Amino acid sequence: MRRGRLPVEALRPYLLEVPAPFQATPDKMRAAEVSPLPHGRGSETSWRDIFGNDLAVEIEVGCGKGLFLVTAGQANPRTNFLGIEKERKYALYTAARIAKRALGNVKVACSEARWFLDQFVADASVAAIHIYFPDPWWKTKHRKRRLLTAEFAGQCARVLNPGGRLHVVSDVAEYFAQTAQMIEQTKVFQRLPSSDPDAPRHDMDYLTNFERKYSKEGRPIYRGIWAATTNSRY
Repeated sequence: MRRGRLPVEALRPYLLEVPAPFQATPDKMRAAEVSPLPHGRGSETSWRDIFGNDLAVEIEVGCGKGLFLVTAGQANPRTNFLGIEKERKYALYTAARIAKRALGNVKVACSEARWFLDQFVADASVAAIHIYFPDPWWKTKHRKRRLLTAEFAGQCARVLNPGGRLHVVSDVAEYFAQTAQMIEQTKVFQRLPSSDPDAPRHDMDYLTNFERKYSKEGRPIYRGIWAATTNSRY
């Protein structure tokens, strides 16, 4: 074990096992590393099974190295946070950060977000979804890999409570504009006033490592918050 690395047993409470058929990479998560994930979409007790309580749940899609989850989890102990990250090394890195702080209200699932939401997240069971700096997949032939599509917006609308919020942040103006237009065209989201409440107030108040890097480089950051309407059954 490398110096400073936590043992597997210490990470287990903060990692969720994602069963077949999804495996993003070989040997994604050994069973000894993770906690079992309750099966069956629509289970009324799924979040209680995972977090042990009935507090509101917020999901971050693509949590990377976990800066947002750690910051939000510490600042909001009465809210549960779940990060979805398809890269195993980042899921483990994030779990270690969470474990070192003993944040019982934060967990990580190593999975592909679209599949995870479809298979395991019940209708109207999530208070907010956070998507920060998603890969824009610049090449036209790669755009089918983009996360933010009308289909995915529909999945977000399904799992969000009426009034639940979708937070999107990007440093790519064209991608953000296309995303904002697409979300509003679904007719199941209402854009909220852009008061930019998530803008960093000091040097350690960034949402993600990407935001810290890009802000220090002087890049503009584009933010949007949308509320799911009461008829958000896409």
